[in-house]
Amino acid sequence: MANASPDYPSAHGLLNGRSAVVTAAAGAGIGGATARRFLEEGAEVVLGDAHARRLKETVEALAGEFGADRVAGTVCDVTDEQQVAALLELAEARHGRLDILVNNAGLGGTATLEEMTDEQWDRVLDVTLTGTMRCTRAALRRFRARGAAGASTGPSTGAGAGVIVNNASVVGWRAQAGQSHYAAAKAGVMALTRCAAVEAADLGIRVNAVAPSLAMHPHLAKVTTPELLEELTAREAFGRWAEPWEVANVIVFLASGYSSYLTGEVVSVSSQHP
Repeated sequence: MANASPDYPSAHGLLNGRSAVVTAAAGAGIGGATARRFLEEGAEVVLGDAHARRLKETVEALAGEFGADRVAGTVCDVTDEQQVAALLELAEARHGRLDILVNNAGLGGTATLEEMTDEQWDRVLDVTLTGTMRCTRAALRRFRARGAAGASTGPSTGAGAGVIVNNASVVGWRAQAGQSHYAAAKAGVMALTRCAAVEAADLGIRVNAVAPSLAMHPHLAKVTTPELLEELTAREAFGRWAEPWEVANVIVFLASGYSSYLTGEVVSVSSQHP
């Protein structure tokens, strides 16, 4: 029997005064849930998404609830380096600095390797892996410039030096038929996370990732067959999928000072058993 979803958590001010960017944050998925949880925890948030209409609706809804001074958004296709730069610049312009980047943008699809085209492979990797690299690179350059300017105060190992949280997936570890492009991209995100963390550690910049198994939202339901969803759900020890905010809770933890000694880690957000 499936377990019921837990109660929604109370806020504790874990991100008070922080400035954050969340990519692919429109709608009801993990990105949107992360933006909401960040706002509830006290952050100021800039949302990026490739879908202009959904982004506008999400920003308006969150601004109405949390205040227009704390929420903004701009269309951002993570395959476009100029749009990535504009997204981070908006956060700095509105909130004076950038403290946290959440790389949530990703693209999936289903095709066996024998049937997969180069275009399908390239598109998934460009959005999911290279897009994460573009955003991470741009944020690291900003964090490092700020850290170098304030080097006399010494590096911080908490949230202050800059934090990046990437969204990977358990398929980066576990095989799933029809997902070779997505699995390869997410495994790449994990490797990117570890390498970037080592390179950025000298200034206390932290880079970590989450690896969800199955978080249900309307878009996933549209692009996944009921049979596959039933199969994936059956693998979960709790007998249910995760709510997007349950993944967002772990992203909040990784973005906060509570994870000050974690970097280069990939945290599985899953009840999936082998």
